Amino acid sequence: MFSLKRKQKVVRIGNLKVGGRRGENPTVLIGTMFYNGHRILHSRKKGEFDRKRAEELINRQEELSDATGMPAMLDIVATFGEEVRRYIDFVAEVTDMPFSTDIWTEQPKVEAARYIAEVGLEERHLYNSLAPWAKDPEYEVRELSKLGLKNVLVVAFNMQNPTPRGRVELLRDVLLPRAEKAGFKNVLVDTSLMSIPSAPFSFLASRLVKEEFGLPAGCAPSNGTDLVKKDVEAKWGKLGFVGIDSAAHALGALLWNDFLLYGPIESAPWIFPAMANANAMLATLVYEETAELPGEEHPLCRFYPDFVEELKKGEASLREMEAEG
Repeated sequence: MFSLKRKQKVVRIGNLKVGGRRGENPTVLIGTMFYNGHRILHSRKKGEFDRKRAEELINRQEELSDATGMPAMLDIVATFGEEVRRYIDFVAEVTDMPFSTDIWTEQPKVEAARYIAEVGLEERHLYNSLAPWAKDPEYEVRELSKLGLKNVLVVAFNMQNPTPRGRVELLRDVLLPRAEKAGFKNVLVDTSLMSIPSAPFSFLASRLVKEEFGLPAGCAPSNGTDLVKKDVEAKWGKLGFVGIDSAAHALGALLWNDFLLYGPIESAPWIFPAMANANAMLATLVYEETAELPGEEHPLCRFYPDFVEELKKGEASLREMEAEG
């Protein structure tokens, strides 16, 4: 179930590893800041925000990442070029975490990319994103090809064929050629999760991406859980939403996703522990199939060392029996 014939690419973004064989590297968790309605924002157009609170949120994600062994990134949402430059400067100042610039339209996206190249943050940066809804993809590709950026997120959302195969067809025929023309070396594929009941399409698409291309794949379960948040909290309170949100992301970790955009960074206190345990269980599933254990910093080894030692003892005993027989 978890073994794929295609060699799986591991992408390095800053100090993180994304992708690889299932269970090899923990799921990268990407928390979003400066999103529409974020309380830390004072003026989007001017790029003014509560710096103290923003730094507290970043520090908390870093602390949770360190405590759980779950690698983390930031997703910086912006609308205007000048605005995103302010956010980039701030993030580069207060943390070493990698980050993406998440902008909807091509011109400010390219402005942000130029600034990333100007200040030399290419290693830590993920361009978010090359998307099928771009109004002027030729302009975007032409300008990006001049900059030498390394890492890109491509969004495999096929409006004509929303099945898992349709997502892969769009990736093969449109998005990967576009990423190559733009000069990107490392591609992460977002399989475009839109709702909770449609999440399995995205999860299955992630498997197909890994089978056919060996690329890191992921999605945003938060897109689905955010849609039902108000109704869930009205029926079952905040803990009801926490449960649904954690379950959606845990299934995303188990079912073929190398990274997850988990939504508002305020969700970190429940997402990181849930994902650490989901990754521990995934590593055990992989072990049962391959007899391979992850590295010592993986959540399975970090939080369940006695269990890991029992697995090692059992494997050693089995090898001794085979040698004697």
